[in-house]
Amino acid sequence: MALNEIAKRPNKTVYRDGDLCYKVFAADYNKSDIFNEALNQTRVEETGLFIPKVHEVKRLDDGRLAIVMDYVAGKSLAELTEEHPEKRSEYLERLIDVQLSMHKLSSPNLNKQRDKFDRKIDLSDLDAATRYELHVRLDAMPKHKKLCHGDFNPSNVIITDDNRACIIDWSHATIGNAAADTARTYLLYKLAGDDDGAEEYITTFCKKSGAPRKHVQAWLPIVAASQMVKDKPGEKEMLGKWVDVCQYN
Repeated sequence: MALNEIAKRPNKTVYRDGDLCYKVFAADYNKSDIFNEALNQTRVEETGLFIPKVHEVKRLDDGRLAIVMDYVAGKSLAELTEEHPEKRSEYLERLIDVQLSMHKLSSPNLNKQRDKFDRKIDLSDLDAATRYELHVRLDAMPKHKKLCHGDFNPSNVIITDDNRACIIDWSHATIGNAAADTARTYLLYKLAGDDDGAEEYITTFCKKSGAPRKHVQAWLPIVAASQMVKDKPGEKEMLGKWVDVCQYN
């Protein structure tokens, strides 16, 4: 493999090798999570959505596992926004349009969003009473079967040279309620310190989709509790405020 690094995260590195892309995981990465991500992406392929096609899960010479998929040339909406800040609103609208097109689809064999949230709430270090209230809130939410990305943000949408939008990174994909997926994107803006972007995103999304803002906000305690499990430095205090289950009653 001719290594050409194109992205790096703490526990994974992405390389290009001609028309292929290798997502290489750290040696101690959970094997079942790697295969689950490849399966998620394969199932999403079947919806007809434009995403990188998976070819195989491969063990490299050094023992690490890699998901081998198509390489999609282009720039992410995050990169484009950084290069052309004057087009920020235009790129934000493109992000939302892509998300709305995704939410029109379903993939019945994907894991259920509700099951994932239940599990993450249980894994959090929140007190028992708060976990109970979150489970009750989750159980009362409308039950949908829409395709949800789970980590939808400008870095995960690639705009190709012919102006097509390709969505990448399907490790958190589920079927469930689109408002929860929207709340997750809003939270990601907030955690990145982009309060203006968060406000413009949720306002524009609700306007375009016709979804009441309160329906998105109702999911914030649940998605915040789910994020808490990652235990990222500097996030706990902000997430704790969002987890307040009374905040949006």
